[in-house]
Amino acid sequence: MREIIRDADKVSCLFKSTQQVVVDHRPVGRSFLVDLPQNLDELSAIYDFEIVGEENVAMLPAYVVAIQPKDDFRYVRKIWIEQQQFLPLKVAVYDLSDTILEQVVFTDLQVKETLPFVEVKFGEASGAVKHIHQLQSQASDKAAFVINSLPTGFQEIFFTRRPMHNSNQPVDHLLLSDGFAAVSIYMENKNTTMQQGLQAVGAINSYSRTIDDWQLTVMGEVPAKTVKFIAEGIKLRPSNN
Repeated sequence: MREIIRDADKVSCLFKSTQQVVVDHRPVGRSFLVDLPQNLDELSAIYDFEIVGEENVAMLPAYVVAIQPKDDFRYVRKIWIEQQQFLPLKVAVYDLSDTILEQVVFTDLQVKETLPFVEVKFGEASGAVKHIHQLQSQASDKAAFVINSLPTGFQEIFFTRRPMHNSNQPVDHLLLSDGFAAVSIYMENKNTTMQQGLQAVGAINSYSRTIDDWQLTVMGEVPAKTVKFIAEGIKLRPSNN
C-alpha cells in the first residue's frame, strides 16, 4: 500500500494508490534507533559500555553491547551490532528490574553503495509532494518556561513553537537528550481538562501538571522518576507571569 524511505532527517512516504508523496522532516539527522555522539567518552559520566557476548540476528553475527546507566534516571539498553558493517540489528530497552520494555529487531539487512531508484521513483510521482513537520529550531529562551534542574547528561536538542492538535493555539516544545534517551517538554495554554500526574505506555512515561493558566507535559523513554523530576522543576518564565 505504501513505501517508506528514510534518509537522515527526511522520511518520504509514497502512497501507491494515489501516487501522493508525503515528506516528514525530523529534527534529528542520525539513526532512528541509536543516536550516538561521535565520541562515546562524552557519555562515560552517565553510562558504562561493555561487550557481553556475540549472537546471530537476522542470520548475521553481531556483538552484544550492554549499556548500563550510572543512575536510575534512565533505562538499561542492549544493542546488537553487526560485525561487518557495524549497523544495529536489534535494540532492547529494560527497566531497572531487568524486565524488557520494548525492542526493535531487523529480520533482514542489505547494504548497498547507492539507492538510485529512490529519487527517481518519488520524483516521477504524479501527485503533489506534501511536506509536513518542516521544523526550524528556535532559541529556547523564547519558551514560556524555564527548567531549574535536569538529570546529569541531558541537554537541549531543539526548541520550537507551533500549533498542534489541529488548532491554531501555539505549543512550546523542547526536546532533550542524553545521547540515548529523549525527553520532550510541552507547554500550552490550559483550555481543556487533561489528566494530571503520571501515565505510562510501555517504555514511555509522561507527567502532566498545571502551572497557573498553562498545561505542562513531560514525556519520554525514561523512568517515571525522570519525567516527574523534570516537570516539578519547571517554572514559568518571569516575563510571562
